[in-house]
Amino acid sequence: MTTSIKDVALLAGVSVATVSRVLGNGPVSAALRAKVEAAVAQSGYRPNLSARRLRSQASRTIGLIVSDIRNPFFTSVSRAVEDVAYRAGMRVILCNTDENPDKEAMYLRLMQEERVSGVIFAATRATADSLDVAGLGFPVVMIDRAGPAARCDAVLLDNRTAAAQLVEHLLGRGYRRIGGLFGNTSSTGAERHAGFAEAMERVGLPAAARFVAPSAEAAQAEAAKWLREAGAPEALIASNGLLLLGVVKAVREAGVAVPGRLALAGFDNDSWTELADPGMTVIEQPVDEIGRAAMEMLLERLERPERPLRKVVLAGRLVERGSSQPRG
Repeated sequence: MTTSIKDVALLAGVSVATVSRVLGNGPVSAALRAKVEAAVAQSGYRPNLSARRLRSQASRTIGLIVSDIRNPFFTSVSRAVEDVAYRAGMRVILCNTDENPDKEAMYLRLMQEERVSGVIFAATRATADSLDVAGLGFPVVMIDRAGPAARCDAVLLDNRTAAAQLVEHLLGRGYRRIGGLFGNTSSTGAERHAGFAEAMERVGLPAAARFVAPSAEAAQAEAAKWLREAGAPEALIASNGLLLLGVVKAVREAGVAVPGRLALAGFDNDSWTELADPGMTVIEQPVDEIGRAAMEMLLERLERPERPLRKVVLAGRLVERGSSQPRG
């Protein structure tokens, strides 16, 4: 039979109200707390958290909604969020959307049903542009992707500057016909394309760019097609780690020498980028800092709901490797 809170009270020799105060971290003496906790352990009692949330209209749970958990960037950010949440005594519900606005809407409804305290969200551009934060009933911190100004807190990479840095790096290595492959669903891809295009235009060069679904498979197919065309790029920038992986697969299948025939550069210092010969030049994102800052910002918002909205913009770090060696 299921153990009830009354069973715990009888075993501890205290009232049900006392057990409830202990479980809710309320004011009780150290001796009473020890007695009740011993009775909970002995009886195997598990509190009904859903019922407790319904009664209190609150929870010690936050939602983390990411676009693709297979992307090592989001894996690392999720770990950092969970670390901070755990130290704050909060649980994390992790949801993966596959860049699908319908799944995003479903998970936001789930967060409302679960009465979460708040949500950290990497939204598609479509959802970010239309998100009614005030109507959700909980605060939102955007990560990686920016929504409209003055709607919610955000922690972002300086995407334009980072993309321009990659262009300038390749220009400095003697490359001129530089192409860019960008994800087509997020503001991140759009911002990185903007930085890429601006950097190319500053030196009077065409900014050849293509947009694909944010997956390695889509990037592989597009890169393979592009490299077969006349006037194909002599250097290629991919706007995230999954796209870069797809480009590398296409290059290897086509037998294209890197960097002899094609230089490569991209985003996200995933472990494979160092191991793949000759090593991929990338912008390393401060993934731990992004996750920590987002969770800390959410905790601050919960403590002081009236404080002004904040946007934290972090810098990336260029990691130079063999894929962008000077043009021979």
